[in-house]
Amino acid sequence: MEVEKAVSIQLERYAGSPYRRNGELSGSALRRTARILPEAEQLLQASFGALGLSMRAYDRIIKLSRTIADLEASSDIRAEHIAEAIQYRCLDRRSPSAP
Repeated sequence: MEVEKAVSIQLERYAGSPYRRNGELSGSALRRTARILPEAEQLLQASFGALGLSMRAYDRIIKLSRTIADLEASSDIRAEHIAEAIQYRCLDRRSPSAP
């Protein structure tokens, strides 16, 4: 149910645009549509430097955070959404099957 609701939220959010899902967003579209609360932005900025993230990884974390927020029906990206997305990113980096 939560996944269906999140998909519905995304389809509604991007109606009339060339996008359908968070993962399809380009960098500029991502910055226009992903409302990140200040404490979440601070966490992301701190992690960016500490983990040596690329801009591509930075954008991917925001996209994933937006999806996590959608699963919780949150209109804003909060610090806990960023933290969860960063954890997934760190797991990807440690996985032996990751490219």
